[in-house]
Amino acid sequence: MTKGKVAVALSGGVDSSVAALLLKEAAYAVIGIHMRLWDSPRSEYQAHRAETICRILDIPYHQVDLQKEFEFCVVDYFCREYRQGRTPNPCVACNQHIKFGFLIDKALSLGADYLATGHYAGVEHSSDGHHLLKATDVRKDQSYFLYTLTQEKLGHILFPLAEYSRGEAKQMAKQAGLPTATKSSQDICFISQKNYGTFLSQRFSTLPGDIVDTRGRKLGQHRGIAFYTIGQRHGLGLAFDKPLYIIRIEPEGNRIVLGHEEELYSQKLAAQKLNWISGKAQQEPITVTAKIRYKSKEAEATLFFRNDTVDVHFAQPQKAVTPGQAIVFYNVDEVLGGGIIESSQPTTQDDGKESFVSASKPR
Repeated sequence: MTKGKVAVALSGGVDSSVAALLLKEAAYAVIGIHMRLWDSPRSEYQAHRAETICRILDIPYHQVDLQKEFEFCVVDYFCREYRQGRTPNPCVACNQHIKFGFLIDKALSLGADYLATGHYAGVEHSSDGHHLLKATDVRKDQSYFLYTLTQEKLGHILFPLAEYSRGEAKQMAKQAGLPTATKSSQDICFISQKNYGTFLSQRFSTLPGDIVDTRGRKLGQHRGIAFYTIGQRHGLGLAFDKPLYIIRIEPEGNRIVLGHEEELYSQKLAAQKLNWISGKAQQEPITVTAKIRYKSKEAEATLFFRNDTVDVHFAQPQKAVTPGQAIVFYNVDEVLGGGIIESSQPTTQDDGKESFVSASKPR
C-alpha cells in the first residue's frame, strides 16, 4: 500500500532527483513533473535530464509549459524592480507564483496528493497547523526562499531532503546511478553567469544620471540605476581617496548617493507585502531573529506592526539593508513569515559637517 501519490518537481539537478528517489523508497506513488520555464539550450538539457531520471527511477514523466507565467511573474518582476532602483529576489517570486502556485495546481490536477521539491527545508504537521522549518543542514538551508507559503499549500507539500546534507544527497544519487551526482541547479535560471547588466539592457533602455555624495555634490555619472545596488563599491567608474559605497539609490531623481562604509548600516527598516505562515497576522510587538538577505546571518530584532507594514528594529545595526530584498523572520528553527524591504533608516545621520568625498578622474 502506498502512502499517497506525490508529484516531484524535477529540475534535472541532484537535489530534486534524490527527493524522488527517497519518496519512491518510502512507498509513495511517485510521478516526475518538469517545468519548462525558459527557451534556451540549457532548458532543453534540463528537460532531457529530468526525463532520464524518471526512466531510471521507473516513474511517469510529465512536462508542463509555464514559460508565459514565468515571464510575467518572475522575469518581468525582476526587470521592473531593477528599473526602479530596487534589488529583487527572483527565487522568492518563482517559489511563490510558479513552483507553489501554478505547478502545485498542476500536480493536484494530475491526481497527486502532494508536490515535493528538492528544497532543503522542513514541514511539521501538528494540531495547531503546519509549520515551516529550517533544514538540518544549516549551510544549505533554503527556508528563506519559502516564507510566502501558506497553511493550505503546506498541507500538500513534502520536502524529503529536510534532514539530509548536500553531501549525503550527492552520495545517494551516485549510489542510485542517477546522472546528476555532480550537477546542481542554477539560481538565476534565465541569466547566464549572473550577467545582469547585459540581460537588463536587452529588456529596457536606461537613462544616465548623477552620482553624488551625501551633500548632493556631483561626483560623476552612472549609466542607469538598474545596474547598481546598495552596498556596491566597484564598477562605479570613479576612484576615491577612501573607499566609498552606494548607500542610497534615488529613482525619483535618477541619482546614486555614495558614502563611507559606516553609512551603510541601518538599525531600522520597514517591510510590506507580508506573509505569515500561520495565516494569522501579528498584532503585538514580538522579538524574533531576522535575515535581510539569503546569505546574511540572523539578527535579533523586534517587530512593530502598523496596518500592512512591519517596522523592524534590530538590536544591532545591519549592513546594506536593500529595498526589494526579502526579510524573513524566525523563531529558533521555525519560519514565522516575511516581507519585502521597502525602506531603511541609516544609523548615521548628516551632522552638517563638511562632506568627506573627494573624487579623482574616472577610470
